[in-house]
Amino acid sequence: MCGEEAPLTHRPTPRARFPLARAYRHLREADPRVGALIDAHGPYTPRPSADPYAALVRSVFHQQLGGAAANAIMRRTFALFGDAESAPAPADFLRAGDAELRGAGLSRQKTAYLRDLAQHVVDGRLTLDGLGALDDAAVTAQLTSVRGIGVWTAHMFLMFHLGRPDVLPVGDLGVRKGMQAVYGLPEAPDAERAAAIGAPWAPYRSVGSWYMWRAVETITPE
Repeated sequence: MCGEEAPLTHRPTPRARFPLARAYRHLREADPRVGALIDAHGPYTPRPSADPYAALVRSVFHQQLGGAAANAIMRRTFALFGDAESAPAPADFLRAGDAELRGAGLSRQKTAYLRDLAQHVVDGRLTLDGLGALDDAAVTAQLTSVRGIGVWTAHMFLMFHLGRPDVLPVGDLGVRKGMQAVYGLPEAPDAERAAAIGAPWAPYRSVGSWYMWRAVETITPE
């Protein structure tokens, strides 16, 4: 199948909000190592969320926790409101008692973060439906005004909810571990070096970053 890229360039995932054929072509030319990852792992599939509030809630649950642990606590918390798979409405979450939230495994800190997010939405300080009209920097500024939502969470929202093509989450350890593996580095790069490694991927750094996550799933750094 040498030279045959049809599965990637002519059948992009319908969820992508930018031209994947162009992204693959640019990344192959700019960084052959990313090109090899595209061949190995197939199309970019970001799995965006349809609900901006739920996307942020899920990001808060996953801060500082492994995926399995975060998902277990999140489902137990959601179940308190009747559906273990769906985030409760902001007003409903604000009415919940601290004791029952702790009983589901939600820490005091994350309870405070989620309450602040819910309050921002309820009182209109954060209008989630309008974020898509803003540029990346403005979205980040809006989101990080909420307690507990930092740049990492804003980057995840930009990539996976808004589908922005050029986000490089240098604060994400998985991305940096992927770089360590792919580029044969003795340790995970710091944020500055990670930014330099990802610079040639622009304007498709989201795609390059996604392949760093895929790399760390299959390559163990020495």
